[in-house]
Amino acid sequence: MFKLEFLSQELGALREQGLFNIIRTIYGSQGAWFVVDGKKVLNLCSNNYLGFAGHPKLKEAAKKAIDEYGVGPGAVRSIAGTQSIHVELETKLSEFKHAQACIVFQAGFTANTAVIPAVTGRGDIIFSDELNHASIIDGCRLSRAQVVRYAHNDVGDLRQKIAEHKDSARRMLIITDGVFSMDGDIAPLPQIVEVADEFGAMVMVDDAHGEGVLGDSGRGIVNHFKLEGKVEIEVGTLSKAFGVMGGFVTGPEVLIDYLRQRGRPFLFSSGLTPADTAAAIAAVDVLLESDAVVRKLWDNAAYFQKGLKSAGFDTGRTQTPITPVMLGDEKLASDFSKKLFEKDIFAQSIGYPTVPRGKARIRCMLSAAHGKEDLDFAIEKFTETAKELGVLK
Repeated sequence: MFKLEFLSQELGALREQGLFNIIRTIYGSQGAWFVVDGKKVLNLCSNNYLGFAGHPKLKEAAKKAIDEYGVGPGAVRSIAGTQSIHVELETKLSEFKHAQACIVFQAGFTANTAVIPAVTGRGDIIFSDELNHASIIDGCRLSRAQVVRYAHNDVGDLRQKIAEHKDSARRMLIITDGVFSMDGDIAPLPQIVEVADEFGAMVMVDDAHGEGVLGDSGRGIVNHFKLEGKVEIEVGTLSKAFGVMGGFVTGPEVLIDYLRQRGRPFLFSSGLTPADTAAAIAAVDVLLESDAVVRKLWDNAAYFQKGLKSAGFDTGRTQTPITPVMLGDEKLASDFSKKLFEKDIFAQSIGYPTVPRGKARIRCMLSAAHGKEDLDFAIEKFTETAKELGVLK
């Protein structure tokens, strides 16, 4: 153990800086309220945008799938682990997304680390938004392509960077999050596509926080901007708005065929369990039946954000139900979160390295499962806490 003593020192430093993440334990299902470490609290942390994590139709579908298919696929999908229910989900997602084809992975993270190294390599250049998700960063590293970061959502900077590097590139790929998870702002995808077409670059969007949130019945950012057929690669997740687990890539059939041959997480790790797969199918079916739950999510977001702003809080540049309460100092944000928990609000602080230093915040995640009385309670407790800590007068 002595050889790992340096880790104790690192952990001590994290605690002193207010950067040590307290990982709490949840008892029971995700919902508007749940029990955390033995205490019933209002949930403002999870990505369960539509309340699907505990939806009766999803739970029933999962139970039936276990009876029919068992609890696991038993092998990697490329050898003997692709079950008919996997194919059914991929067909349903491609139709939902208005795409030619789809491939499902174990998580949104693995979807990114599968597709980026598969379509780029040495000699290629990836142009990546400076605030892209960690899974995109890791996928870029695995590709061994040159990575050029452009200023966040700055299409002018992107165009300039491409113009500077295009002559040395074998192929070029532009990658952006669709909705940025810490700030809640939306990528200027139409302008990015214009630049890509100008220079002959491919476009990839990771729409983890846009699936189930943006677009017609939650079809995502590409549908939101009416860009179907103009974005080569869409990555999505099943673990946020869809309430389950898994990730996927949609796009042209040739892309999906290639990923089945060269997407390493597909080739070397077992696929989704039948229960997860069936629940994801049920989630899409619910969205196809009605967009009421998506509209409820947006109504809740507008109500909550208006209440916070009226109280004097800074909610940053959000354009979505992701609601950052900007505090700046990491220690302040950590103390704010702890006090909220004492007041029955579960809202975690976010600090470096998840966000830049000096940009610490409480990130609130709204859900269609919340009622107006829940949001009023949260606004009241946020305001009380802010006054106690001198954030508001």
